[in-house]
Amino acid sequence: MLNKIVIIGVGLIGGSFALALRKAGLVRHIVGVGRSRGNMQRALDLGVIDEFADDFAVALKGADLVLLAMPVGQTGRIMAQISPHLESATIVTDAGSTKQDVIAEAHSFLAGQLKNFVPGHPIAGAELSGVDAANADLFRDKNVVLTPLDETSANAVQHVTALWQGCGAHVSQMRADQHDEILAAMSHLPHLLAFALMNHVASADSNLDDLLRFAGSSFRDFTRIAGSSPEMWRDICLANREALLRQLDAYQNELTSLRELLANGNGQALEKFFADAREARQQWLNKP
Repeated sequence: MLNKIVIIGVGLIGGSFALALRKAGLVRHIVGVGRSRGNMQRALDLGVIDEFADDFAVALKGADLVLLAMPVGQTGRIMAQISPHLESATIVTDAGSTKQDVIAEAHSFLAGQLKNFVPGHPIAGAELSGVDAANADLFRDKNVVLTPLDETSANAVQHVTALWQGCGAHVSQMRADQHDEILAAMSHLPHLLAFALMNHVASADSNLDDLLRFAGSSFRDFTRIAGSSPEMWRDICLANREALLRQLDAYQNELTSLRELLANGNGQALEKFFADAREARQQWLNKP
């Protein structure tokens, strides 16, 4: 049970974290901090937070834990602003989809508090954003990855692990570089592809309404995540640029091979291409 937590960025992830901890009975008082006073008031009205603050000195006084849940591009600026007001026992964690850049910012702006910093990433979300999308069960049975620094204390890691487990999540640890490579392939690349397909269709010579009138569930499912926050995904892509470029190049090679099969009318090879993909997906789905 924590007496007070501060959530900076009370949107889908930050708001869901607050609701999940409240549902689990793990926090007494939640303070929200954000750019939009309207969003903060909405979070208060929905019961996601107990109060909101405009001043970090006030917000952080007596805080047991701070969650950084804003777009990763804002991490350094926020760390610099909160650093002078962090108390010696306050744990800081984050929810960013990239970790090496966040850790680099922490070394720059939280140098005196690294023992209390636990980088983290809940691998859960939706194409919706904002506090209205917050859900107390968002993290249930989802993975949360922690990438502690060498300086991070075992006590801080244990506290953050326990909180995420209280939200219903499965918690694991790995190196930050390993995390960023995996997420580039399994999350960042799919989002780029969804955005690209939606833009491709929207810029087609045919009338967009005529095209979309015949869009089926496959198109809807493929492009669902193109409804995600442009600001958030801009920051994620830039922060994980090198790993994402490697994944894009590899995917482009796969598309080139597929195009050659189609251009050559090689039905046997096309069928094998599709069968291999189906088998790989089935093996993934059958794993416990």
